[in-house]
Amino acid sequence: MSFLSKYLDEPKIAYFSMEIGLKDDIPTYSGGLGILAGDTIKSAADLSLPFIAVTLMHRKGYFTQDFDETGYQLSRDVVWDPARYMTLAPAKVTIKLEGRTIYVAAWTYIVESLRGGSLPVFFLDTDLPENSPEDRELTHHLYGGDTSYRIKQEAILGIAGVRMLKELGFTVKKYHMNEGHASFLTLELLHERKKDIESVWDESLIWDFDSVKEICVFTTHTPVEAGHDKFTYDIYHRVLGDYFPEKVIRWLAGDENLNMTLLALNLSNYVNGVAKKHGEVSQNMFPGYRINAITNGVHSYTWTNEHFKRLYDKYIPGWANEPEIFVRVETVPDEAIWNAHQDAKRDLINYVNNNCNADMDVNTLTIGFARRFATYKRANLLFSDIDRLVKVAGGRVQFVFAGKAHPKDEGGKKLIQNIFSYAKELKGKLKLAFIKNYKMDIGLMLSTGVDVWLNNPLRPLEASGTSGMKSTHNGVPNFSVLDGWWIEGHIEGYTGWSIGPAPTEIEPDESMNKIDADDLYDKLENVIIPTYYNDKKKWIFIMKNTIGKNAYYFNTHRMMRRYVTEAYIR
Repeated sequence: MSFLSKYLDEPKIAYFSMEIGLKDDIPTYSGGLGILAGDTIKSAADLSLPFIAVTLMHRKGYFTQDFDETGYQLSRDVVWDPARYMTLAPAKVTIKLEGRTIYVAAWTYIVESLRGGSLPVFFLDTDLPENSPEDRELTHHLYGGDTSYRIKQEAILGIAGVRMLKELGFTVKKYHMNEGHASFLTLELLHERKKDIESVWDESLIWDFDSVKEICVFTTHTPVEAGHDKFTYDIYHRVLGDYFPEKVIRWLAGDENLNMTLLALNLSNYVNGVAKKHGEVSQNMFPGYRINAITNGVHSYTWTNEHFKRLYDKYIPGWANEPEIFVRVETVPDEAIWNAHQDAKRDLINYVNNNCNADMDVNTLTIGFARRFATYKRANLLFSDIDRLVKVAGGRVQFVFAGKAHPKDEGGKKLIQNIFSYAKELKGKLKLAFIKNYKMDIGLMLSTGVDVWLNNPLRPLEASGTSGMKSTHNGVPNFSVLDGWWIEGHIEGYTGWSIGPAPTEIEPDESMNKIDADDLYDKLENVIIPTYYNDKKKWIFIMKNTIGKNAYYFNTHRMMRRYVTEAYIR
C-alpha cells in the first residue's frame, strides 16, 4: 500500500459525502454541503483525528457558469485532470448495476494540516477501460442525469465505497453518512454481518441490524421534503437487482418508495441535524426517531482572508487551531480591525469593477448576497418594492450578488436573470453587480469584503447556512432571517440584525414575503445605514462582536470536537 500504509495503523472514522469541496482546483462540490464536508475534513486533519473520507470523482465538475445577454445562466463542464492532484490507490473493487459488473478505482488526495496532521480522501472513479462507455460516465457529473443515474451514483458511493476501504486494508469503527446519499453503505454492512442461519420463518432475522446501527452516524442537512432522495422499487430492482431483499428494504426504507433518509435513520445509532432549530424541524419530520443537533461551522483558517490572518497572528496568536480564543478580540485596536476590513473590501471592489464594470467605491456601504440560487432562498426579496429600495439605498448602498442555480432549476435561473434585469433597470439609481462562476475563492473574497452579509431564506427551510459564519471570521455582521444557525448567533445590534419576526411567531405563508421585506427596508433605512455612516465606533463594536461572539463558536474545530464526544465515542 506504500503511501497509504501510515494510515492503516488504527481504526478509522469513515466520512461519506456525495460532494467534498477542498479547493477550487478540485471542482467536486456544488455548494454548502460540499464546502462543509471539506471544512470537516480539514479540521479533522488539524485535530489529528483518525479520519478518512470517501466521495465520487465528478470528472466533469459541477459546472462553469456564464450568462447570455439577458442574464440567463449558461453552464458547461469543468475540464480538470485528477492526476495533477491525486494518486491512484492500488486497488479496484466491483459492483453489479443493471446486471453488469462495474469496476471502481479510487484516487487519493492527502489533506495536509499546517500542524502536521494528514488524512486521505478517496475519490471513487468508474472512468476505467474495463467499463463500457456508459458506465465510465457514472462518476462524471455531480447531481446530473436522471433518477437511474442518481441511484447508480449513490450505490457506488455507499456500496463500492465500503468495499474499497476494506480492499485497501482499513478498519473502520464508525461510518458517518453526510446526508442520505451514502445510505446504501448500511446495506453493504448488513451483508458483511449476515448471520449464518440456513432457514428462518422471518428473513429479517438473518440480518444483524444492531451491530450495523452501533457503527453508523447520520447527519441530515435539509428540512425541504424534496431534498430527501427517494427511488421507486422498480428502479431499485432494475439497477441493483436482488442485491438486498425487497421485503427487508421496505421495512427499513419505506413501503411506498425507497427513502434514503429513512434507511439511514433506521440503521444509525446517532442522528443529528445541523443547527438547533433544524434538529427540531427534523424531529417533527421524523417523529419516531431521536434527532440530535450539532450546529455546523466553517474551517477558520480557510475562511479568514489574508488581511485578518495577519491581524490575528499579531494580536491573537494560536487562533487558527483554537478559534475559541477569538473571545480575546477586544485586545485588537479598533483602527486595526477597520483597516484590515477596508483592505479586504478594496480587494473585492477592485475585482467587481474590473469584472462587472460596476463603478463601485470602497467608501459606500456594501451588502453581499451569495449562495445557491434556489427559490426558497429568496434572492429577489430585496426587490419587493423597487421604489422604496431606491429611496432607502440609492447613493448610499451598493449590492454584490453571486451564486449558481442547478442547471435544471429554471426557477433559480430566473432569479439570477431578474437580478441582471434589475441592474439594468436601476442603472444610475442603484449600484448592483453579479459576479459569475461563484466558487471558493470568490466566496472568500465576497463574504469577507462586504460590510454586511445578507441572508433571507423562507423560514424554516434554512437547515444551517454557513456563508454567514465565514463573514463573522472577518468582522462582517449578518443581516439575516432568524433561521438556521443565525437563531443561535444573533444578538440584535451586537452581532448583526434580524429580518422579520422570531421563528416561533410566524408560519410560512403568502404574508411572509411582505413582512420580511418591510422589516428589511426599515432596518436598512433606520438602523444599518445611519450606524455605518454616522457611528463608526458602534460599527466597529459590532464587527468585534461578530468575531468574539460568533466566529469563536461557529467553526468546524468546535463542531468536530462535539462529533467526537457525542457521535463517535458511543
